[in-house]
Amino acid sequence: MPTDVAAADRYSPFDVYDLSTMVVSDAVEIDAPATVVWSILTDLKRYGEWNPFCVWAESTLEMGAPVYMRLVNYANPGALAPNCEFVCGFEPERLLSWEALDVPEWPYPARRDQMIEALGEDRCRYQSTDAFTGPNGIHVMNFCGDWVRRAFNDTAKALKIRAEAMHRGELA
Repeated sequence: MPTDVAAADRYSPFDVYDLSTMVVSDAVEIDAPATVVWSILTDLKRYGEWNPFCVWAESTLEMGAPVYMRLVNYANPGALAPNCEFVCGFEPERLLSWEALDVPEWPYPARRDQMIEALGEDRCRYQSTDAFTGPNGIHVMNFCGDWVRRAFNDTAKALKIRAEAMHRGELA
């Protein structure tokens, strides 16, 4: 984990976005190192093996690169929603972020941050946020905030299960 950046200087969505338009998942403590959690989050090809919300993803994960996804539509069970967002944060073992841009054909910008905090050599904490920005942010939050929170909590629990199994050597 990089130690050259003071904690006070690190990006935090809680310092940037309005909490009334931000989904915040439960913080999940994981009995595995941050390196294991990071390896799972960045292995997009294997999302379908463990992620109950984002069942397919593809990207180079370079800054500005598109992240193509297929998401389970919690508002319409059984349906998958195609999605494309763009990498806007990449700090190994600490932060993986992508955002939906504010464009005329889809005026619902948002930024998703997946944060990992090392709690020691073999433990870490994971939490995810989705800030709905722009003039429609409050409407997006009112319409889908609850199911996005559920999706993010489901993902966090599944990530914990996978990371702990990998750390115990039960998965490759």
